[in-house]
Amino acid sequence: MYRTKTCGELRLADAGTNVKLAGWVQRVRKMGGMTFVDVRDRYGITQVVFDTDLPELFEAANALGREYVVQIEGKVAERASKNDKLPTGDIEIIAKGLKVLNKSEIPPFTIEDNTDGGDDLRMKYRYLDLRRQCVKRNLELRHKMAFEIRRYLDSKGFLEIETPILVKSTPEGARDFVVPSRMNPGEFYALPQSPQLFKQLLMVSGYDRYFQIAKCFRDEDLRADRQPEFTQIDCEMSFVEQEDVIQMFEGLVKHIFKYVKGIDFTEPFPRMTWDDAMRLYGSDKPDIRFGMPFVELTDLVKGKGFKVMDDAELTVAIAAPGCASYTRKQLDELTEFVKRPQVGAKGLVWVKFEPDGSVKSSVGKFFTEDQLKEWGEKAGAKAGDLLLVLSGDAMKTRKQLCELRLEMGNRLGLRDKNVFAPLWVVDFPLFEWDEETQRYYAMHHPFTSPNPDDVPMLKTDTGKVRATAYDIVVNGTELGGGSIRIHDAALQDQMFELLGFTPERAQEQFGFLMNAFKYGAPPHGGLALGFDRFVSIVAGLDSIRDVIAFPKNNSGRDVMNESPSPIDPAQLEELKLKLDLEEEKK
Repeated sequence: MYRTKTCGELRLADAGTNVKLAGWVQRVRKMGGMTFVDVRDRYGITQVVFDTDLPELFEAANALGREYVVQIEGKVAERASKNDKLPTGDIEIIAKGLKVLNKSEIPPFTIEDNTDGGDDLRMKYRYLDLRRQCVKRNLELRHKMAFEIRRYLDSKGFLEIETPILVKSTPEGARDFVVPSRMNPGEFYALPQSPQLFKQLLMVSGYDRYFQIAKCFRDEDLRADRQPEFTQIDCEMSFVEQEDVIQMFEGLVKHIFKYVKGIDFTEPFPRMTWDDAMRLYGSDKPDIRFGMPFVELTDLVKGKGFKVMDDAELTVAIAAPGCASYTRKQLDELTEFVKRPQVGAKGLVWVKFEPDGSVKSSVGKFFTEDQLKEWGEKAGAKAGDLLLVLSGDAMKTRKQLCELRLEMGNRLGLRDKNVFAPLWVVDFPLFEWDEETQRYYAMHHPFTSPNPDDVPMLKTDTGKVRATAYDIVVNGTELGGGSIRIHDAALQDQMFELLGFTPERAQEQFGFLMNAFKYGAPPHGGLALGFDRFVSIVAGLDSIRDVIAFPKNNSGRDVMNESPSPIDPAQLEELKLKLDLEEEKK
């Protein structure tokens, strides 16, 4: 037996017992006639003491290096100098035996919570990074949440059913990852962007409550909350309306927050229409931990001789509380912030409402003090507040002000990661117009049902049709979303037509689903929660990479196992594939 106890298990009640521990050397501290070795495993850290009473053992301990794998035998004793930062800090092991199970090279970075390793280095040696206690806690949280989600959904009558990973490539989403078929030369599978079609088929099959913690794959540009492969809590229900789905999964989210964080949401999550979210926050995933909603000033600023605002489709503002004290340097920093390419504004107008009642503004030449005060009244700005104003194309300006609002929330400390503000965003548009291709695309996917009240407008006023779709948002992050699906074949045909599918192409891409609907498809709908995002939000992290054991970097590469990588020409020949990389080389 390598160990009788783990390195996080022993307490003062164990004093006097003989134990065996096994783990990694966290650090060695030599103090004259004594050497202290901290031994670490998945469960914690225990201090081991070696002294000169056993000279050979003492010498062996002094030869240990970081990350050596060791077995320790000894007696548990009360520590004279306790460490209240460790659960095992009341005890130590008086060593009677030491066995080196494996030596280690000097690791490329310190295996500490506050490591000296940068992102790239830690990802290259991810197997070492995973030894850090903070990373381990993230993966333990992920396990705990997955286990409880399964338990909760099981209690609600859901069946966990696996769906295929090798599927048919279908359009209207992100790019597919494709997999060549050796047995069918010239033909390809795709990796699923989601189990969407299969979970709808399960509803046709009569499995009225399905879920799966499913791997999904999307070949799209990456950022902090995206990975080429990710995990979602995928769910579908039959004989439901939108309210049924929202109630079910609001219950799940509340349960997980109570189970993991001890936070009890007793009130229903607030709801906001997509139109209101865009109008008030410039985002379909607003962060409502703090205020600063948008206020439109267009009617107050037009025709006053300030060309920027006279020519703008929209002038909109936020009132930043207590920021009238901002210096010129701070205001210049905000101006440079909105000019960044990621934001895209041409400039920023500001108005200070001083505590003494006076008003100062970057556009004081064009507007009187009374006019500026009128702006402040409409925006709800008080003495001591700062009004920040952007003008331009309506949609772009709202998105730009959204970025500025979030930046001000960060600067004012209003985006506390220990505060959680969920809400539902509903009544999304069913379609979005693409200027480049001059056609409508499904905002969600082609199977999303239109709002029943808007079905008569499908052909007459397509852009105004609302979807029976809903997103759950937490702290400015889309946690998940879903919709009621189209279950009527005639309505689905109409949807495909509006999206530019010929009957032949629709049959080619989705024929198996359309055929299934001929055999009695029930009304159904569902929702998918981003599991990686859920864990990262609960853990207070900025990136989902920190809750994935072996993530990809921002270029979609695994720098540890060096993938993607070229494959042997013999494999290409077997697959009947030839690569044409000449254009890439040029």
